[in-house]
Amino acid sequence: MESPFKVDIVKGKVALITEGGSRIGFEITNEFGKHGASVAIMGRRKSVLHYAVSSLRSLGIQAIAFVGDVGKNEDATRVVDATFAHFGRIGILVNVAAGNFLVPAENLSPNGFKTVMDIDTVGTFRMCHEALKYIKKRGLGRETSGGGTILNISVTLHYSATWYQIHVCEAKIPTMKNNQSGAPMHRFISGEKWDIAIAALYLASDAAKHINGTILVVDGGDLFNRASHVSKEAVKEMSRSVEKRSRSGALAPESGVPTRSKM
Repeated sequence: MESPFKVDIVKGKVALITEGGSRIGFEITNEFGKHGASVAIMGRRKSVLHYAVSSLRSLGIQAIAFVGDVGKNEDATRVVDATFAHFGRIGILVNVAAGNFLVPAENLSPNGFKTVMDIDTVGTFRMCHEALKYIKKRGLGRETSGGGTILNISVTLHYSATWYQIHVCEAKIPTMKNNQSGAPMHRFISGEKWDIAIAALYLASDAAKHINGTILVVDGGDLFNRASHVSKEAVKEMSRSVEKRSRSGALAPESGVPTRSKM
């Protein structure tokens, strides 16, 4: 798909993306690189990182990769320090890394819950904590005054009950739903990684320099979709019934006019 932004919208910036070698993370990495940023990706699978870097470099993107787990303090420190040592600055951190599995609430073990929290919640904080010391340094673009951008990719699962995902709702991990019929905008949500990447690109650019501490929901309107408890036909029938009763005066005591009984 064709980008709506200029090709140099993040030129000169350096971005570190966790889990940046696959899925949504790679799409974000790819768009950042195609729009001028130098990128560093972090992940646990060496083969995936190697393939991702090869693909990025074939497009002329300055890219490096580091094997590391956001769930480990030493890995977070090592990767952030190495990224700064290589590029001389870090202006953007994108936290994408997450862990997930499906399990009924009653079968979720404390260890399983802790594992997801350690990756999604604590891991995100850990990366922010390590990167902040470099993001605060003076750099290019938005970072000239000493600052940068931190983006946390999350989900909307925690806004409502989601089957087999109590641990995910607590940690708010990144994933996508696969349902077109229920989306108000009638678009497939799963697979639209490009939309997430473009939104991230906008927030990381100087075009969003006055935007801070906000949540941008990119889900085709799915957040506002709620399953109907009553069919449309039933609603119409009830509406006709109420209208008939109203015309006959049966609803007079409930018309909003206060009534008083004699004692």
